[in-house]
Order: sequence, then C-alpha cells, then structure tokens
Amino acid sequence: MSDARSRTTTPTAPLLQDKILLVSGGTQGIGAGIAAAAVRAGASVVVSGRRIEVGRRTASQLSELGHRTALFVAADVADVGQARASVASTVEHFGRIDCLVNAAGLTTRGSLVDTTPELFDAHVAVNLRAPFFLMQAAVGDMRRRQSPGTIVNIITMSALGGQPYLAAYAASKAGLIGLTKNAAHAHRWDRIRINGVNMGWTDTEGEDAVQRTFHGAGDGWVQEAGTALPMGKLGQVGEVAELVVLLLSERSGVVTGSVIDWDQNVPGAHD
Repeated sequence: MSDARSRTTTPTAPLLQDKILLVSGGTQGIGAGIAAAAVRAGASVVVSGRRIEVGRRTASQLSELGHRTALFVAADVADVGQARASVASTVEHFGRIDCLVNAAGLTTRGSLVDTTPELFDAHVAVNLRAPFFLMQAAVGDMRRRQSPGTIVNIITMSALGGQPYLAAYAASKAGLIGLTKNAAHAHRWDRIRINGVNMGWTDTEGEDAVQRTFHGAGDGWVQEAGTALPMGKLGQVGEVAELVVLLLSERSGVVTGSVIDWDQNVPGAHD
C-alpha cells in the first residue's frame, strides 16, 4: 500500500480559468466585487455601466488586479439595444461569452399607493426586462457555439415580499425569480446553468447612498445596523462575490434553477 504522505498533490486550477464573463452593473457595489473576484479566479471580464469614467477606471483596476484582460462597455441596460450591445461587444472582443452576471439594479423607493407608472416601468426595465434580454443574447451565443455556459442573476430577499416602500422593486425582482427558473429549465439540455442569489442587507456604496437619502442615516449607520443582526454585521460584498464565482464555475456541479437566500434571517421562521 502506498504511503498517502508521499503522494504529490496537483494544485487546483482557478475556478474561472480562461472564462469570459460579462457583469452588468459591474462598475460599482456587488457587481464590481463579483468582477474582481472573477478576475482573481482567472476570468477575463467585461463590466458594463452608465458612468464612463468610473467604468474605465474599474476596468483598468481589474486588469492590474489579475493580470487579465478587463474591458468596460458603456450601457444603460434599461435600453434593450444597449443591453444587447454589451453582449455583442463581449463576443466581438473575446470571440465568445461563457458567463453572465446580471447585477445591475434599481432600488428607488415607492409603495403600492404612491408608485407612479413611470417608476414602476423603470424598475421593470432595469430589474426584469434587462436580465431577460441580456440572457437572451448570451444564451444565443452559447447555443450557436454548442458550448455550455453559466448565468447568475442577482436578486433580493425583498422578492419574497419585501418592505412596503419597495413595492415596484419587489414586484420586478419576484419576476426575475420566475424568469431564472424558467430559463434554467428551458436550457438545461443546452448545458447552460442559470441560478440566482437573493441578496440580504449588504454593505455597499449604493446602500449607503440609499440609507442617507431615503432613511436619514448618518455616519456610523453600518455599525449600528450590524448590532441588530444575528451575525453582528451587514453582508459583505467580498463574501457574496465568492459565492457567485462558485456558481459560475464547474465546481458547483450540475446545479441549475436554484435561487439561494443569501441572508442571515430565515424566511418563514419566527421566534
């Protein structure tokens, strides 16, 4: 019998080695964190967003981070043409798209009684319609090449009900849960795996702006909010980014159509 101690161990390859990934909303917050984690995991990354200077700076930082190619594509995903064009630009530059993360999102407030048709339509455009047509374009490339691929949709715990002031947001993201499962079922025989992550309360610059703008939060609100949570802190971008990289990778096996509740409170459970 051979001595296990004498066996050599082959280093594990990076989870996304040589993969081509597009992250919508990848210039800030959760999207930027996912892009950075993906670069560290060996991927070449395209990030899309509306702010050109921020996007270019993000792409430059990503290129330096992993010594991989990173590209910025200006896109307002509320515009279907621009959303589709971001996939086309990815394919044109790299020759293909292997992975897609839909991280762009709109979180402006509005309840059932005060949401205007314009606000409702804006939420649907960014949070539901954009992922639909981004997935359509990405799946189209994967099927043309008869190659497997992976998609992760960033959703929200609020899709399970949410706060009264997030009516349009909750409705649009609940639709994204249904879309995630429908698309995963439709394309499982294409070996295209599609999953979602229901985000809990997370410490991002966007959340900081929302808390200060809509809820009167001041300096120190993150620490104060954390003391009231089971884990003593808000969720961290780097933590969820690692989960998304795992879901994008072959390491997550055959899982598809799953929507993971990434939160420290359990829906439906009561003390």
